[in-house]
Amino acid sequence: MPTANPLLAPSPLPLGYPPFDRIKDEHFAPAFDLGMAEQLSEVAAIAGHTEPATFENTLLALERSGQLLGRVSRVFSNLNGCHTNPTLQAVEKSFAPKLAAHRDAILLNAALFTRIAALQALRASLALDPESDRLIDETYKSFVRAGAQLSGTDQEKLRALNAAIATAETAFSQNVLKERTASTVTFADRAELAGLSDSEITAAAELARALGHVGQFAVAIVNTTDQPPLASLTHRPTRERISRASLARGSRGGEFDNRAQVSALARLRAQRAALLGYATHADYVLEEQTAKNVAAATAFLARLAPPAVANARREAAEIQQLIDAEFHGRPDRFEVAAWDWALYSERVRTARFAFDESQVKPYFELNRVLVDGLYFSATKLFGISFVERHDLPVYEPSVRVFDVLEADGSLLALFLFDPYARPSKNGGAWMNEYESQSRLLGARPVIGNHLNIPQPPAGEPTLLTFDEVRTLFHEFGHALHGIFSAVNYPRFSGTNVPSDFVEFPSQVIEMWAVWPEVLRNYAKHHRSGEPIPAELLTKVLEARKFNQGHATTEYLAAALLDLAWHGLPPAEVPNADDVNTFEAAALKRVGLDFAPVLPRYRSTYFSHVFGGGYSASYYSYIWAEVLDAVAVDWFKQNGGLSRANGDRLREFILARGGTSDALGLFRDFIGGEPAIEPLLERRGLAPTP
Repeated sequence: MPTANPLLAPSPLPLGYPPFDRIKDEHFAPAFDLGMAEQLSEVAAIAGHTEPATFENTLLALERSGQLLGRVSRVFSNLNGCHTNPTLQAVEKSFAPKLAAHRDAILLNAALFTRIAALQALRASLALDPESDRLIDETYKSFVRAGAQLSGTDQEKLRALNAAIATAETAFSQNVLKERTASTVTFADRAELAGLSDSEITAAAELARALGHVGQFAVAIVNTTDQPPLASLTHRPTRERISRASLARGSRGGEFDNRAQVSALARLRAQRAALLGYATHADYVLEEQTAKNVAAATAFLARLAPPAVANARREAAEIQQLIDAEFHGRPDRFEVAAWDWALYSERVRTARFAFDESQVKPYFELNRVLVDGLYFSATKLFGISFVERHDLPVYEPSVRVFDVLEADGSLLALFLFDPYARPSKNGGAWMNEYESQSRLLGARPVIGNHLNIPQPPAGEPTLLTFDEVRTLFHEFGHALHGIFSAVNYPRFSGTNVPSDFVEFPSQVIEMWAVWPEVLRNYAKHHRSGEPIPAELLTKVLEARKFNQGHATTEYLAAALLDLAWHGLPPAEVPNADDVNTFEAAALKRVGLDFAPVLPRYRSTYFSHVFGGGYSASYYSYIWAEVLDAVAVDWFKQNGGLSRANGDRLREFILARGGTSDALGLFRDFIGGEPAIEPLLERRGLAPTP
């Protein structure tokens, strides 16, 4: 291998920070090949060891294996998600089945499994510390769940299924990204964008020019069903065009149609689950979650659906009253549709609480929210501080890098902040790890947060909606889970916890966005520096339960769609032509077929579950919110924003990663059991006395 490839050796930069200025697209394919070959050689040595299996020569050796491949995979997956290009997409497409086969070569290695099974049988006599004991148990279970106990013939079937699933997931994700760009809606007349601000119209003109439509205006589509401009656009045909363009993604024919991928993935996953002895893919997934089984997750969502839809219908009635008053006696009066909801619900909120987003956004300037809000709260809670550095290379000019320092000034982690949307970036918001903490490998965290905030024209401030402020705090909660990780083994590092628990810490961190002391520090006018008026702030906080019927219903619709697809045995998975019909029937069956409120994601662009790691787990956001709501009450009852409380959260939750049972960690932190009532109260779903 050429020594010029910087991926082949640990980065010389602090904490192994990637040398983005030296990494080129052509470096990834050979580095992947070498990384896989190196790990297979390491695994062969472990499996072929002539001495009996010990914790050191088998489990620790396995945890140490694959460091080159891990480094290459982390850098590649992160870059491919936040700044992709056709070359990286080709690498992803080529290596997805190869990496699936590589995992199978390890997890289906009979000699290796024999050694791990021997240690599992000896666990009680080994007198290991709890984390090491758990490492044996979790490793053994992961091999069993991967098919290590299947016959040779069935293992070959499993390998083929895993390769096909990896290929289909990659195709699905690439289709979503490409069609999001292809679905950009272009307008010839500025009047069609009535309601947008001058800066937003300028940005639309710049986007159209970049796409070759000089003199026109373009509105980009984000990954959710609802599109942000719908809250401002007053020209109804424009709203309908944008909404229909969003809804049609992946299901209107052409090269980006994802119906075949949805059908194939649901069937392939169901076939794999059946081969492994599970009734459905959902049963396979939920065995490892805190929910434990499909019945518990479905029953939980079913309990929330009726009050959520009832609230949404009441909200729709209020919106319709406003429409009827505005269009009284006019032939163009209309019944509220999905593309009307954001605009008119904002008007209802304005009428009820006497404010709108345009009044609030000037007080939420991005850098002030980040430094005087997010970092301020983190310092108060945990004693850590943040120092921006400009000496490390970045993959895109708007990315910022910070040292994260302990209270004593020592370096704890590096944090990358990537706030802006761009065509090369996946939709949504997420956290990732360029380096994961583990004492075994001597590794410390390099963590990234990625948002999709529209970048304003040059010279304009970045002003956030209140939802974007909350998202910034939320994703930083995930970052803290990685930053504070203090575990021995890579398997348990940071966010390597059940997916229906991973959202809990991030949702707890959201609370500080509205904590009075934090708000006073960051909610200041971006020009004058004047604090947000107390009356306006009160209205903002009072309005948090507003439109929760819509928000909860759109989320539950997506979560139940996920379970509907992944709760099918192989023979019942619909074909590509029936994907939309199945989706409609699934929503109708659970009472979530309320036309003005669409699912947050339709199946054909539901990247969390068909392109990401949340299959049969999208319910986890609101499942974790049950824990979060209880924890928020705990903080309020125990002094709120204090170093003692932050240190307790760090010690009991954030530092522990996957080293213990997740609900056990929660119980230890709270000193009690989770309860659903605080969530129902928060979302306005509690029954009226």
